[in-house]
Amino acid sequence: MSTDMRGQVRERYAEAALGLVNGSGCGCDCEDIGCCGEEPTTLFGQGLYAGDERAALPEGAVTASLGCGNPLAVVELHEGETVLDLGSGGGIDVLLSAQRVGPTGTVYGLDMTDEMLALAQQNAEKANASNVHFLKGLIEAIPLPAESVDVVISNCVVNLSPEKERVLAEIVRVLRPGGRLGISDIVAEDRLSPVDRAERGSHVGCIAGALSESEYREGLQAVGLTGVEVERTHPVADGMHGAIVRASKAPLVG
Repeated sequence: MSTDMRGQVRERYAEAALGLVNGSGCGCDCEDIGCCGEEPTTLFGQGLYAGDERAALPEGAVTASLGCGNPLAVVELHEGETVLDLGSGGGIDVLLSAQRVGPTGTVYGLDMTDEMLALAQQNAEKANASNVHFLKGLIEAIPLPAESVDVVISNCVVNLSPEKERVLAEIVRVLRPGGRLGISDIVAEDRLSPVDRAERGSHVGCIAGALSESEYREGLQAVGLTGVEVERTHPVADGMHGAIVRASKAPLVG
């Protein structure tokens, strides 16, 4: 089941990337996936970024924003830090992160879709971003060493994973002691069962696979993260909300 679900997600986002490259749009059902929004009031996509942020990036990176929030409004980045973006898509959050960490910092974008990785690389070249690196792989098996990044970000991607416990464990593994997590995602109210969530939208549309608020908190705490916060930002369906998720890894003692 997890392999089938991952394949559906890969196919959908490959379709979106190809549509953006050939100029036909996001190549997806925007009511389902929530992508390609151009209005500032959209619940998904580029409208969730400030105008000055969008203006500083190549148009291709902006139009390829398919997320449900702005993770860089969730976590503060500092000069020289190493950042990992899980499910980096067209690269908007990678490029914005690269500006914040500066030339002494490094930003990795991880995605499983060849078409998205190619699009992101094109956008990085247009932005002359020399401190970014795009990696192919799964967020359930991050291809980076343990304790190698200061900050993990993600934009509406964890909900797409069929193995969320593995994702959270991998986040802890790659974070350095004292590292931070800042995620934009979709969460369900605790009253909604998995069946209820599936009735409100598809898995590839970022709805059916969403964790409840309590499940998110408990999952992050279970892998050892501290200071866990799950805060709703905007409704996306009955009982479903965009949210920001923060947590940190305990620093070394002594």
